[in-house]
Amino acid sequence: MQRHATDLYQNEAGGGRAIRAIPDRICDKWTMLIVATLDEGRMRFTDLHKRVTGISQRMLTLTLRNPERDGLVFRTVYAEVPPRVEYALTPLGESLIPPALALAGWAIEHSPRIGASRTAFDAGRQ
Repeated sequence: MQRHATDLYQNEAGGGRAIRAIPDRICDKWTMLIVATLDEGRMRFTDLHKRVTGISQRMLTLTLRNPERDGLVFRTVYAEVPPRVEYALTPLGESLIPPALALAGWAIEHSPRIGASRTAFDAGRQ
């Protein structure tokens, strides 16, 4: 029997909740950029803040909590003065990189077609 995408998301027990909840969490405005940046290796908060262009310190702090809670990011606090905090991807977080790269590649490849479709759609609405 052939499986269809609807088989995955319509069955609550078979992952329907996960298919709705997990992408909402990891595909927000900042999380994927943070995960992709941490793919370069362990980073201090200040270095991560410098590399994720446009994010405020407060938003970075708030955004890091969710992937840490979800087990994608590991936070290490060193008992130093001033305190040093580093972030790194967990093995689960590392496993997100290949599908994230596939999705990013798809978006880049199809962006011109999507842009043209949007323009045509908007022109027909006027």
